[in-house]
Amino acid sequence: MVDGGANIAEADWESVSSILQVGGTIIGSARCQAFRTREGRLKAACNLLQRGITNLCVIGGDGSLTGANLFRKEWSGLLEELARNGQIDKEAVQKYAYLNVVGMVGSIDNDFCGTDMTIGTDSALHRIIEVIDAIMTTAQSHQRTFVLEVMGRHCGYLALVSALACGADWVFLPESPPEDGWEEQMCVKLSENRARKKRLNIIIVAEGAIDTQNKPITSEKIKELVVTQLGYDTRVTILGHVQRGGTPSAFDRILASRMGVEAVIALLEATPDTPACVVSLNGNHAVRLPLMECVQMTQDVQKAMDERRFQDAVRLRGRSFAGNLNTYKRLAIKLPDDQIPKTNCNVAVINVGAPAAGMNAAVRSAVRVGIADGHRMLAIYDGFDGFAKGQIKEIGWTDVGGWTGQGGSILGTKRVLPGKYLEEIATQMRAHSINALLIIGGFEAYLGLLELSAAREKHEEFCVPMVMVPATVSNNVPGSDFSIGADTALNTITDTCDRIKQSASGTKRRVFIIETMGGYCGYLANMGGLAAGADAAYIFEEPFDIRDLQSNVEHLTEKMKTTIQRGLVLRNESCSENYTTDFIYQLYSEEGKGVFDCRKNVLGHMQQGGAPSPFDRNFGTKISARAMEWITAKLKEARGRGKKFTTDDSVCVLGISKRNVIFQPVAELKKQTDFEHRIPKEQWWLKLRPLMKILAKYKASYDVSDSGQLEHVQPWSV
Repeated sequence: MVDGGANIAEADWESVSSILQVGGTIIGSARCQAFRTREGRLKAACNLLQRGITNLCVIGGDGSLTGANLFRKEWSGLLEELARNGQIDKEAVQKYAYLNVVGMVGSIDNDFCGTDMTIGTDSALHRIIEVIDAIMTTAQSHQRTFVLEVMGRHCGYLALVSALACGADWVFLPESPPEDGWEEQMCVKLSENRARKKRLNIIIVAEGAIDTQNKPITSEKIKELVVTQLGYDTRVTILGHVQRGGTPSAFDRILASRMGVEAVIALLEATPDTPACVVSLNGNHAVRLPLMECVQMTQDVQKAMDERRFQDAVRLRGRSFAGNLNTYKRLAIKLPDDQIPKTNCNVAVINVGAPAAGMNAAVRSAVRVGIADGHRMLAIYDGFDGFAKGQIKEIGWTDVGGWTGQGGSILGTKRVLPGKYLEEIATQMRAHSINALLIIGGFEAYLGLLELSAAREKHEEFCVPMVMVPATVSNNVPGSDFSIGADTALNTITDTCDRIKQSASGTKRRVFIIETMGGYCGYLANMGGLAAGADAAYIFEEPFDIRDLQSNVEHLTEKMKTTIQRGLVLRNESCSENYTTDFIYQLYSEEGKGVFDCRKNVLGHMQQGGAPSPFDRNFGTKISARAMEWITAKLKEARGRGKKFTTDDSVCVLGISKRNVIFQPVAELKKQTDFEHRIPKEQWWLKLRPLMKILAKYKASYDVSDSGQLEHVQPWSV
């Protein structure tokens, strides 16, 4: 912006094609010293005015956004100075009197206050987790301790979340330094874990880790400590810039696409009086926040750390940071048995439905939180089928070690519903005196919960607290915006589409038709389409006919006349009984004769497998811990009164809705369910559907009614 010239160019439709899957930034980025000076900003203003630009969308970290805000404040002064120097005339001063600025936070550290997730954080976590998974296998073979240093000079988010996602033994963060005497505590913890037959110790260090006196704690220092105190074979791995690289994850692509739209809408609606704002995500909801409040709060965190007010630093980081820290502490450190007050309650965990990546993370988290709360934890193997047959065993703290990164379902899972086996299941509940039930699974789990709830009158054994945590690649469970496993499946679809698109880069004019899973729920096809840059996605929720297919073919024919000579079409497996994948493939092949050729691909069960993504590991871990806390609270109410749970609010689905984690009674969710097609009647992501069409160059109207009024940044009380 300061140099001007060819550095400021008009972008057209084709200039941003095929960059969705490219990491980094194609327009380049720099830390600009010149812009820190007034002369630099004067030049930048002059360059913008020459092109009549008065709207800026700034994608960067807190430095870039602070600079942009200053630029905006100085704008009228800069114009006057340019007029005095004779570089612009008086009319230009009037015409371009205001500069509007909207920020999007692109920073892998996730260090910007007010935003749940910054663009790039999830991709960085993907890189870290890939490395940790690879190290896990080598360290399993040799008994070793690994010290991993991840990025984050001032913010421990990456370190904290990757520690949560891999079940690290210890983590060092700038915001929450270890208590004095941590050296001894850490060594005790490591040797206890070794004694429990854990072959592998992982210690994660943020590059900005400090102790309570603000002295740096380096990975080398930790290594020396472990070697001298314990004599363990210890290796240090510094991840460095690997974390910034690679292709963006599905989550980041969708987040960035949504934020891009919000930013443009915010600029279009901006007036001279609206403050510069940042568009960001709160829960699953796009929000606008005053840029300066966010920058101020981000600086307050640093100040709190400098002044050693560490609890304030954690609080200012926001609710998800504080929540992650609490969950990590509960799951990583087990109190000695004699220090845990026993509740004499037995809580059972069961997996139901098709496997979904992240189920094991959820089981691990539930088991450990349950044990920490003083319950005896039971694992039920092979779903309701196994329940009826009595495949139930006690499961301990160490039994679930290392489960977070495992795909599939270790407990085993089946689609069988409990209806046929109510007698047998009631008998097993009695035999094992099960006081509460946690069900982790998909739509079958939801149906199962309804059946058990309906059977309460006949079998008093079912009058216990029951809660379901949604886990299915289809993301079709009523009561939750997300389910465990959907993010992993989305990444599989996105990766595959990237490869398929690349395979066509040599051959010209080719269209790929790809079938995704999801039953009747179009979530994977729709969001996969958004993340992979598809030209169309056919889903059951939006009926289509032969005219729509015809218009899509014509659209692709037009596209082939441009420089982008390939197309991508996604089709949900059950979107239409008669317009099958084969039918669509044959139609496109026939209609596209002489213009493009076609290939088809059915992704199938690879969408259910694979190691869980960082999002699914963490989502599974946190939501399952939350479910366990609910069970503990319910059992506490009833203690000593032999209370039977008969009310609706003791049979719930735990889910994320817009911004909140909420428990909803299954009885209430019934009204919101389309049982024939196994989907919720209303689905939030359908709002994003026009977005995909607009990005594929269709004319569509995007509903901006709930795009945000400016809100204020809320620090969270811990």
